[in-house]
Amino acid sequence: MKYKRVLLKLSGEALMGERSHGIDPKRISDYAKEIKEAADMGVELALVIGGGNIYRGLSGVSEGIDRVQGDYMGMLATVINGLALQSAIEREGIQTRLLTAIKMEQIAEPYIKRRAVRHLEKGRVVIFSGGTGNPFFTTDTAAVLRAAEINADVILKGTRVDGIYTADPEKDKTAKKFKQLTFKDAMSKGLKIMDMTAFALSEDNELPIVVFDMNTPGNLIKLLSGEEIGTLVEHKV
Repeated sequence: MKYKRVLLKLSGEALMGERSHGIDPKRISDYAKEIKEAADMGVELALVIGGGNIYRGLSGVSEGIDRVQGDYMGMLATVINGLALQSAIEREGIQTRLLTAIKMEQIAEPYIKRRAVRHLEKGRVVIFSGGTGNPFFTTDTAAVLRAAEINADVILKGTRVDGIYTADPEKDKTAKKFKQLTFKDAMSKGLKIMDMTAFALSEDNELPIVVFDMNTPGNLIKLLSGEEIGTLVEHKV
């Protein structure tokens, strides 16, 4: 096993599957099965999920919604996704804990770093929702922040493409895939797989990021087992 403690970042859009919005039950069930396999390996696994399948704060600004209000709406969307993911994972027989950056005692525990680490040590899958709890920050930044706080070995960003490319491979067939990158290269090339704040925070904390295709069954387990999948972004290559 290559990594002991992992932060898995999933986009809200990933939960849509073939739908145009919302949550695809099959997709979330497939993810839960992968997460169960990882937990069965003994990996301490934490997750951060986005909310773009339900609401995206920035899109609301163009529709006349105040930016701060829109960002809080997006944070609430991540809690809905967290609840759905929690239910799916627990159906697989794995204990979970949902933690929120905004207090919602009836449905989740408030985020406390020591409590989160203790849950991980006890073998529970921990789901971080509510972003950072502050407007103007993305869930990518929240993922890096939580990973640094819990001393994760790596951030695994599950997407629908198999790594980072010179351009969008779904639009540009000549795009070339990077096997490895430094944070400085990723930022200087303007590669938008994560926002710049998240990249900078990862670099400051020397937290490697692996971008990989989460929709291919078995990829998560292969990564955790040490296979070179996706694109590795780290402090030095």
